[in-house]
Amino acid sequence: QLQLVESGGGLVQLGGSLRLSCAASGFTLDYYAIGWFRQAPGKEREGVSCISSSGGSTNYADSVKGRFTISRDNAKNTVYLQMNSLKPEDTAVYYCAAAPGTCWDEYDYWGQGTQVTVSS
Repeated sequence: QLQLVESGGGLVQLGGSLRLSCAASGFTLDYYAIGWFRQAPGKEREGVSCISSSGGSTNYADSVKGRFTISRDNAKNTVYLQMNSLKPEDTAVYYCAAAPGTCWDEYDYWGQGTQVTVSS
């Protein structure tokens, strides 16, 4: 079964940090760009960050630049999102997704999401 599984979410205070993981099973992430998305209650899903298949190119939403860092370890078939200086507006369900090409291609596989809650 091909799937992505996110982990690492939780409750953290303003200014805190979390590291999300996105692990693949049933397929290798080597040839996929991986994106992180989030959806807050009552809001549309938004793109947070993306990393190319090689890891050589990364992109970030303006709202998280300088605070979030995306990385990948293809040997572990896992992508990470390090989130620092968290704010209440970062509260959302975070999803990872895999695109068989670039960050701007259609995402074929999605995880089930992990909740991130930042308290003030």
